[in-house]
Amino acid sequence: MATPAEDRLKGGDLDGALAELTADVRRAPGDARLRVFLFQLLCLRGEWRRALVQLRTCATLDPEAETMARAYREAIACELWREEVFAGRRTPVVVGEPAPWTAWLVEALRRDAAGEAAAADALRAQAFEAAPATPGAAQGAPFAWIADADPRLGPVLEIVVDGRYLWAPFSALAALRAEPPADLRDRVWTPVSVTWAAGGETVGLVPTRYAPAPGATPAPAHRLAGATDWVMDGERVVCGLGQRLLVTDAAEHALMDLRALSLDQPAEAAAHG
Repeated sequence: MATPAEDRLKGGDLDGALAELTADVRRAPGDARLRVFLFQLLCLRGEWRRALVQLRTCATLDPEAETMARAYREAIACELWREEVFAGRRTPVVVGEPAPWTAWLVEALRRDAAGEAAAADALRAQAFEAAPATPGAAQGAPFAWIADADPRLGPVLEIVVDGRYLWAPFSALAALRAEPPADLRDRVWTPVSVTWAAGGETVGLVPTRYAPAPGATPAPAHRLAGATDWVMDGERVVCGLGQRLLVTDAAEHALMDLRALSLDQPAEAAAHG
């Protein structure tokens, strides 16, 4: 039987769910399960520092939760860094050899922050033209190129690996695999396993939702990764809201529906990464 907090959450009422769950925690402060639920709900709401407090409490109440707590402490730290990147105040680490076009994408964020939309658009157009088109297959369906639908990202994929927030050009990937969403936190971070074009494999977390534009307040459907919409400035797409969407020349793929992505790398790229 669902609890009142769960019912509120299913209805998209994040404020009501938080009120109900907070009351539940006050009644049973030693219930680690409730603390995990509260941590996840606070992450959905973007209340990162409060979520960290609950995560520490979870690990104290249940020592078996320490591994989970460590991984998501790092993920939350990366979310705070990520906000700074999209506000134009930080520079992301880019996987592989530096290329001018990745620097243009970063500079475009700084121009956005300065209110220079035309300059930002010009830099992105230059970057998209210069970035390599990487063919491959999504869910077994072939494509000639792939990109993030958010124009702030395009040829790169955000990923958290070993506690570091990274931008991975699709040309740096050989394969990506994701399990079906199983928990509330998967609406915030999608666990993935990655094979790099340069060799080697790792596990990581791809932010399920787009980083909101500075000052924006996402709707509950966007916080729950239940929808993807676009912030517009006239006919200009500013950024995405809600669940991440990958696009190819053949189809669109919502991140939570994607299970397998393979990319074909030229022999030289695979050798030199």
